[in-house]
Amino acid sequence: MSSEPVIEIAGLAKAYHIYKKPQDRLKQMLWRRRRRFYEEYWAIHDISLTVARGETVGIIGRNGSGKSTLLQLIAGTVTPTQGRVTVRGRVAALLELGAGFNPEFTGRENVWLAASILGLTAAEIAARLDDIVAFAAIGDFLDQPVKLYSSGMFARLAFAVAAHVDADVLIVDETLSVGDAAFNQKCMRFIRAFKSRGTLLFVSHDMGAVVGLCDRVVWIDRGAVRGEGPAKAVCFDYLAAMEQDRDDSSSFRVAGRRAVPEPARIVQDPRRALLEASVHRNEIDLFEFDEAARSFGRNGARILDVGLEDVAGNRLAALVGGEDAVLRIRCRALVDVARPIVGFQIKDRLGQFLFGDNTYLTYRLAPAPMDAGTVFSARFHFQMPYLPTGDYSVVAAIAEGTQAENVAHHWIDDALFFRVQSSHVARGLVGIPMLDIALAAEALDRSLGECGTDGSG
Repeated sequence: MSSEPVIEIAGLAKAYHIYKKPQDRLKQMLWRRRRRFYEEYWAIHDISLTVARGETVGIIGRNGSGKSTLLQLIAGTVTPTQGRVTVRGRVAALLELGAGFNPEFTGRENVWLAASILGLTAAEIAARLDDIVAFAAIGDFLDQPVKLYSSGMFARLAFAVAAHVDADVLIVDETLSVGDAAFNQKCMRFIRAFKSRGTLLFVSHDMGAVVGLCDRVVWIDRGAVRGEGPAKAVCFDYLAAMEQDRDDSSSFRVAGRRAVPEPARIVQDPRRALLEASVHRNEIDLFEFDEAARSFGRNGARILDVGLEDVAGNRLAALVGGEDAVLRIRCRALVDVARPIVGFQIKDRLGQFLFGDNTYLTYRLAPAPMDAGTVFSARFHFQMPYLPTGDYSVVAAIAEGTQAENVAHHWIDDALFFRVQSSHVARGLVGIPMLDIALAAEALDRSLGECGTDGSG
């Protein structure tokens, strides 16, 4: 990544005119600046930001916070009221489905239209048309008016054009949320490849995708920058704020160290030498529970400890993929908790959630209330999947309510770290233990007759 700035924003602000009645718009045209018949709505105000060439920056925030307005200003489709935006290079923006498409034109005609708007010459469009068509994969609909397209087909065609214009800056604003799974995966492969050669601005409500993809995150709230910094830290602050806004209690707290915590002292296991004897053994070293890890919640209950045990209840310092394990989360109720829900999630170093569960379904018909002062545990017994080598962490949480409506009492972001030292898993996020794997030649079924090598009887 180069230190050269490709996007520079200084004192940027955008105001829209809100008219209470349609005739006020006409009055404003007649009176011009001598009288004002509108109210000003400042979508964003006083935003300053620099993005380096080759950087991937996530933009997060709730709906209506000003994210889309900021991106439209960067793309040049909206003019600022105050401040300036400087962009060096060609920008391809996926801000609104089919933006710039003529609904009466066919998909093929709109490819020519959109690509020419993005700066391609006729010769360049002709040379790339087949690739664009193949990427979109909308079949015979390519020669049908786009007014007949579904939202997913709009997304396919718009993304296909943007992917083939050799942009220096790519802006993606929730476009992938309307596509099917196969197309979304194709888009994500392109985005990850684009990261190595261009600058990416990525907007999503999927915090796992933001953390896994972005170098830095800018949090927009009520039209201003509320937070900016490393993706993991800013996304945590955002999730904590969203939970706090749902909570009507003044006891909500955000605690823990501001920086990403260093792993706690590793616990050595006497089996270590034996485990290391196998090159491909999925050896997992566990660290101690980090009580100072970043956390948030209403503070009606606290998590006291998180650890992995064997089925007999013995605390583990190491284990091997494929083994039975018990994740125990010990808690204390500080107030009466009528419907406690305790859960966990395992995530990798990129912040992608791999698997997890909670106690809600087990106790939804017969809640297990906990009185104030009660110490209790949640046990999750499972077979540890095989994991690729690398660092992982356990997110632990206790809430109250239902799966859909609940209040977080205590959420610990990185309660427990563990490290996978060796693995046979070369692809994918996890590997599952197989019940059986066999490879054998099948006996020839004589009832079907024997065929020659040339396929004749």
